[in-house]
Amino acid sequence: MPDPRISIFEGDITRIKVDAIVNAANSSLLGGGGVDGAIHRAAGPQLLEECRGLGGCPTGEARITHGYRLPAKWVIHAVGPVWRGGSHGEEALLASCYRRSLELADQAHAQSVAFPSISTGIFGFPKERAAVIALETCAAFLANNHSLEKVVFCCFDPDSVEAHRRALDHLGNPPP
Repeated sequence: MPDPRISIFEGDITRIKVDAIVNAANSSLLGGGGVDGAIHRAAGPQLLEECRGLGGCPTGEARITHGYRLPAKWVIHAVGPVWRGGSHGEEALLASCYRRSLELADQAHAQSVAFPSISTGIFGFPKERAAVIALETCAAFLANNHSLEKVVFCCFDPDSVEAHRRALDHLGNPPP
């Protein structure tokens, strides 16, 4: 049975009311396209200013900043891997992104966090595989953490929503 603290939502992550949102960032942390650009635009110029002081972030890691004009108090910038066929440690790096993001949310005393589908846009990670990694990593973290009350997968498109729903349905049970 999936953890009841995990949910899936289709919509704009910049508008969701949670304590922390996760940004699918690039290693510079200085903004970009897709979710990253939308978060930077919605948060305002102070976010870019704070990110400049962080000196970037390696793939598989995450950094935390204030949310500024966003409804979320925090933005956790997770740098997912670029898909290069699956034989370059992409799955482990993606799992690390989710785990590090949850650790930072916990350290910031966030009770709720929303994730986009990290690495599935321009980084090319297959949506189905990414959703399984995301759900399994978050479920494993939540099994040992009781301070986080809500983890939302905020997907921008119907294909990502369905991939996450299938992964959630099969959580703990391998698909036939």
